[in-house]
Amino acid sequence: MDFSFSGIKTAIINLHHKNPNINKEDLCASFQKNVLETLMDNVEKAIEKTGIKTIALAGGVSANSYIRAGFKKIEDRNIKVYMPDLKLCTDNAAMIASAGYYNYILGIRNNLDINAVPNLKL
Repeated sequence: MDFSFSGIKTAIINLHHKNPNINKEDLCASFQKNVLETLMDNVEKAIEKTGIKTIALAGGVSANSYIRAGFKKIEDRNIKVYMPDLKLCTDNAAMIASAGYYNYILGIRNNLDINAVPNLKL
């Protein structure tokens, strides 16, 4: 069930850079629709594989009203969806900044060639 949006985000950015006059409203709406469809496809797979009856939508994406509305629709199928209040829907940038701050205080430094590892296991 692992998946990432990094490829589509890069494609959207590249498309916009190659064609700065592209209709931004249409581009954003298409991106948003694709994100919701991908999320819902994976939720459907998880429901089929596990029989789960409860889902939590969290993080920065949970502030998107289109995505929230899409997730609310699956409640018609007796699946409970929990979503935090909008004021609690934040991205993890603050957590990353906080971790960086404490590493800095501890004297932990990295070179500028450090790279992200998106598939690290928790």
